[in-house]
Amino acid sequence: MNLPNALTLLRIFFVPLLVAVLVEQGAGIRHNGVLLVSNDLVALGIFLAAAATDLLDGYLARRWGQITTVGTLLDPIADKLLVSAALVSLVQIQRVPAWVVILIIGREFAVSGLRSIAAAEGYTIRASELGKTKMVGQVLAVTLVLLSVKFAALGPVANGFLLLVMVFGLISAVDYFRKFWRKIDDEVKARRRTELLMREQQDRRAAKAVQ
Repeated sequence: MNLPNALTLLRIFFVPLLVAVLVEQGAGIRHNGVLLVSNDLVALGIFLAAAATDLLDGYLARRWGQITTVGTLLDPIADKLLVSAALVSLVQIQRVPAWVVILIIGREFAVSGLRSIAAAEGYTIRASELGKTKMVGQVLAVTLVLLSVKFAALGPVANGFLLLVMVFGLISAVDYFRKFWRKIDDEVKARRRTELLMREQQDRRAAKAVQ
């Protein structure tokens, strides 16, 4: 296993640790019974460390020419697990509205399913510019919400940015569906043209046979 793939797996292993620290109020760092760092700040550190591996593994894979099928498949899964786990945990501690998280995670499932269907049909829907910046926006949103746990003044800004990320994700999902529909439409039209050409050839052969 190469280093980029190992970093991707490390990001997945960060997920249960992040959830445990975030939902457990007594998971902060203490010394002689004195709370030095609260659990929300520890969770923020874990989350940012995991998010950093996303940048690092992609950079190293391209730099060292170690882009593999396993890495290509695991990387988006690791990203979705990390963000989804953080958002669900924030719902658990009542820091973000559940309906917003449902829409964000639902979008991820819908687009992943769409891309799987497209792959089964023999073509690939590439990530749009909107999709490429989605992960960055989600990381920033989760970071702001985690900071707002400690610094309440950031609450309105964090929630507003999270709503913006949700809308942004839905817009990018519409873009994916548009690309998918265009591919399907082009495929159907090409198939119909082929069928018409074959039918015309068969009619000509039948006409020559009669003559």
